[in-house]
Amino acid sequence: MSSPAAGSGTILTVTLNLALDVTYVAGGVDWDGVNRVRSVHRRAGGKGINVARVLAALGCDVLVTGLAGGPNGGAAEADLAAAGLPAALTPIAAESRATLAVCDPAPLPYGTAPPGVSPDDPAHEATVPNDPARTGTSPDAPGVPCGSGSVREDAAPAGTADPRTALFNEPGPVVTDAELDDFLRGYDRRLRGAAAVVISGSLPPGVPAAFYAELAARARERGVPAIVDADGEPLRAAPAGRPAVLKPNAEELARALSAVDPRTRDGVPGDGGARYSGSEARGPGTGVPGIGLPEIGQAPVAGALAGAEVLRRDGAESVVVSLGADGLLAVTPEGAWRAAMPYRVAGNPTGAGDALVAGLALGLVEGTPWPDRLRRAAALGAAAVAAPVAGDFDEETFRRVHPGIRVDPIRP
Repeated sequence: MSSPAAGSGTILTVTLNLALDVTYVAGGVDWDGVNRVRSVHRRAGGKGINVARVLAALGCDVLVTGLAGGPNGGAAEADLAAAGLPAALTPIAAESRATLAVCDPAPLPYGTAPPGVSPDDPAHEATVPNDPARTGTSPDAPGVPCGSGSVREDAAPAGTADPRTALFNEPGPVVTDAELDDFLRGYDRRLRGAAAVVISGSLPPGVPAAFYAELAARARERGVPAIVDADGEPLRAAPAGRPAVLKPNAEELARALSAVDPRTRDGVPGDGGARYSGSEARGPGTGVPGIGLPEIGQAPVAGALAGAEVLRRDGAESVVVSLGADGLLAVTPEGAWRAAMPYRVAGNPTGAGDALVAGLALGLVEGTPWPDRLRRAAALGAAAVAAPVAGDFDEETFRRVHPGIRVDPIRP
């Protein structure tokens, strides 16, 4: 795969909830027993860092920014230095989080109980790979099953199950106002001469939900296009900053535009204090102003299209929605397109969405036409699934998948 060169300037990535990512690879995981780990990977993580790794592999100049503290933060900084990734991380007093991914490349075949467990034992339910309550498609990985059992090009032999990955994410450190002010001062300086900025991931406790909107607005004031990849309240608030691109997946889009009171929403990063800035008038059956949004689970493309139009109307220039097995949808000032994957790719979906965002950032800097931009981004997302850890992508998978991705215009 040739390494494209970005335009002049550096692409900044922002990772406020940086993590020390730990990946365990273990075969035939018994969730009720003791397991032996085949291999362990530890390295700096967080969505912005994963984006930076992919961009660097594509030949781009990158700079990792964000917050780091404690032994986990120190280990992450050391890993970035060892990887040759330039970083300017703002120190904080609290300890950066850790995350754990358990990847099972060879789950027990369907109906097989682990040693010492009878197939009639209720504990055996945990080993059934195709239980829809325990499996599904990664919403950030176009055409990528996460234990779905769906047919794919490199399907597992009969009697075996698809690879499965379970993720465990700590919430992150509490960040003070003074530490955020320190970060903003450095952020403003580094925007000078930047080609683009990617703002992604969860917010640690204590950071206002509207903070990503503020970062996007500061970038826009300085003529730097911003991509925001967020969830929940930060995604709802992000259009106010007028980012060049918003990149939710279908589930994130549905959550962001739901009618759930943000003060009682479970699992949303940030302090939940920022309110949606749009009109108070709401469309029937939705939590968004002036539109009746179809259920995305029932009509993936129609629902995502309607939701993307809401985000654009509220300030986002373009919106790209990853639809899992249904590919990608982009709604932009130049038109709307859907990218469809030719087949599924098996592997670890962690980081697939970040590779996709890296492709979007590269296309933004290069000024690549949207259809080509989407094709490359979708192929990078699929290629990331074939790599063992987040932040990497498999070049051979990219070469195989890229030509077969179909990008068609759609009517908004």
